[in-house]
Amino acid sequence: MLTAEQVLAAHKANVETLFGLTNKAFEGVEKLVELNLQVAKTALTEVADTTAAAMSVKDAQELLALQAALLQPTAEKAASYSRHVYDIASTTGAEVAKVAEGQFADAQKTFSTMVDTAAKNAPAGTENAVALVKSAVAAANNAFESVQKATKQAVEVAEANFQAATSQAVKATQTATRSAKRAAA
Repeated sequence: MLTAEQVLAAHKANVETLFGLTNKAFEGVEKLVELNLQVAKTALTEVADTTAAAMSVKDAQELLALQAALLQPTAEKAASYSRHVYDIASTTGAEVAKVAEGQFADAQKTFSTMVDTAAKNAPAGTENAVALVKSAVAAANNAFESVQKATKQAVEVAEANFQAATSQAVKATQTATRSAKRAAA
């Protein structure tokens, strides 16, 4: 049986974990805000430069050349922005998952200790019930580990797909830019 001190310590640890996770989430939000402010400042400067360049265009050929010159960097910047957002999100998610895994491991240890203590103090003839509980706990732990492995594999596949899609988008934009420059020339 748990003592009042053990329950209080568990609650204190849970509150500390909650505040730690909240801080991690806010750090991720801060990074996203910083990124978005940087992007907004850069975009404002680029819009001013592009507007000035568009105002100085003398004919349609120059306009096509200006469009072609702007197309590729814009796509690359969008891909870079997406990568930064993805990195921030995946880093924050990994930190939260690490804390959750640690909490789950602690809970597993505590529960196993409780089961072992209960098994030692169980009356004679309850060995089958104790073995059943231990077996259920082991099965639950194995199921959790399997889900955890599958989730990690899914995240790895998603990361690879994201990187491949970003790379293909940038390559397609580069090809379109080259075609537009040839057409303008």
